[in-house]
Amino acid sequence: MPHPAASPSPSDSSAGPRRPRLRVAVAGLGAVARTAHLPLLERRRDLFQVSALCDLSRSALDDVGTRHGVPPGKRHTSLAQLLAAGGFDALILLTSGSHGADAASALRAGYPVLCEKPLAFTRAEVREVASAERAAGEGPRLMVGYMKQYDPAAVRLNEVLKDAGGPGAVRSVEVCVLHPTSGAQLAFARLPRTGGDVPDGELDALRSRDDSLVEEALGPLASERMRALYAIVNSSVCHELSLLRQIDGPPEGVDFAATWADEGEATGSLALDGRLPSGGRYAVRWHFLPEHAAYRETVRVHHEQGSLELAFPSPYLMNAPTVLTETSAVGGGEHRAEFRSVAEAFEEELVAFHAMAVDGVPPRTGAEGAAADVATAQQAVAALAAREGAPCGGEAGHYLRR
Repeated sequence: MPHPAASPSPSDSSAGPRRPRLRVAVAGLGAVARTAHLPLLERRRDLFQVSALCDLSRSALDDVGTRHGVPPGKRHTSLAQLLAAGGFDALILLTSGSHGADAASALRAGYPVLCEKPLAFTRAEVREVASAERAAGEGPRLMVGYMKQYDPAAVRLNEVLKDAGGPGAVRSVEVCVLHPTSGAQLAFARLPRTGGDVPDGELDALRSRDDSLVEEALGPLASERMRALYAIVNSSVCHELSLLRQIDGPPEGVDFAATWADEGEATGSLALDGRLPSGGRYAVRWHFLPEHAAYRETVRVHHEQGSLELAFPSPYLMNAPTVLTETSAVGGGEHRAEFRSVAEAFEEELVAFHAMAVDGVPPRTGAEGAAADVATAQQAVAALAAREGAPCGGEAGHYLRR
């Protein structure tokens, strides 16, 4: 059944049956909101109406509110204020750091939530979010923002793999990410400078909250390198973990973890290796390369009948196609075929969020998938600590080999 507050979208005879239009609140008006979500919400005004905004920065609220026609009375500087005011049907949570407490509050208030990664820094937070979702008693209400799972090329990979024998046919999945600075990736967007009006005390409080959560996850004696590894897995490599889950389920632990960097850097590169549920292996290599020309991510799946390779562009380039290359043996030779689509993964994710909020269609990642990714991040830290003989406590200490 449609959300009771959703209004019908404008009729379009070429688009099939008329769909309810969701009034959404957007919390967090940073780069991903301005380059991806807000433009796509405007594009998909057949499904969404931006009805409320939330950010710590009043200048950001005024700038985005004016651009998207959100009246001053619907612009809020705290999530508590936003939830109390209401006037919307669903929440898109794009703030930085851990989202656990805010997602749980929104779910308890009765709103379906699309939450950017990471959902949380601790497994305890994820359990709290899952409890809040169950208490709503209305089916799935939480989607975690792993847009690459909705990329047409990634969806196609799973279809081809199914025909080749499914996860049991996979020998290995090999991932490589070349990551320049976010500033370099976003230079083309010419985003306005906002946020200078946020009081230092509020930012300090958020940093302190996240530091406490990381300490709960890793223990008080975790080194800076261990903390940096945990941050990278939770903020970036989690996308690759979501693809591994889509291919073959959550990894069965981390057998090897390493980091290396130039002098003065905590983590410039990392490596993770481990087992997949169906018996294959995975390997992830992630490199922060400030001077690299462009973001590049490849995911290679080697299976009994051939290979599949995904090549992702920078996520900020809307409608730039991800390319799937299929390699197989045909007639005694090698056959290669490419699949690409200009359908935008972020847009497909938003359409899926609408389907969850209105029709109860389960998302590709909810609290259970997020919990698996947090566990893998903690296993990575425990594997690094075991290799180096370093102390590791908190939730991650549960995984430390003795």
